[in-house]
Amino acid sequence: MRYDAVVLAGGRASRLDGAAKPGVVVRGRPLFDHVLAATTAAERTAVVGPEALRHATDRTDVVVTREDPPFGGPVAGLAAGLAALDRPDAPAWVLVLAVDVPGAPDAVGPLVAAASASAAADVDGVHLHRGGRAQWLTGLYRRAALTRTLAGTDPHGAPVRRLVADLRLLALPDETGVSDDVDTWDDVRRLSGRPAGSGSEEETP
Repeated sequence: MRYDAVVLAGGRASRLDGAAKPGVVVRGRPLFDHVLAATTAAERTAVVGPEALRHATDRTDVVVTREDPPFGGPVAGLAAGLAALDRPDAPAWVLVLAVDVPGAPDAVGPLVAAASASAAADVDGVHLHRGGRAQWLTGLYRRAALTRTLAGTDPHGAPVRRLVADLRLLALPDETGVSDDVDTWDDVRRLSGRPAGSGSEEETP
């Protein structure tokens, strides 16, 4: 399956005391490195986040862009990412990943397999589902469906729930927690296999 990827990396990380979330270290690597490893099979990857991320990778298939104005939320980030990936021969599918999911590399295979198997069923996308929560930002979607639902709307501050409300989606159960995200320093410790209160928080510049 051919696909592009959009990495959403422009949030404020207020529950991490304003730390730059792409640089937060989990399992010995920055979150940004984890999520980029998940996009190696994508034809092109748009990273929506700070300009400084241009210097965090030497991959020629990666472009860094930003929603305008910044901090517009994930829907605004997705719109900016899709715009950066627009071209005549663009793949029909787009992998959408939040930067704060260190297990993202293990999520891509099941998403691609499910999307490939469901293509004839005419679904608009597949995403993981964990603990009663839809993990829409760990998903693979038809580009045309995303473009259609974004058309004529103001993406700034819009909730993802509204964006996907009219899409035909397949939810894949995530039994192992590959879609678990990092919102707090306790999440950092838990996903790094360290007990709460076990030491100082880790963050790279």
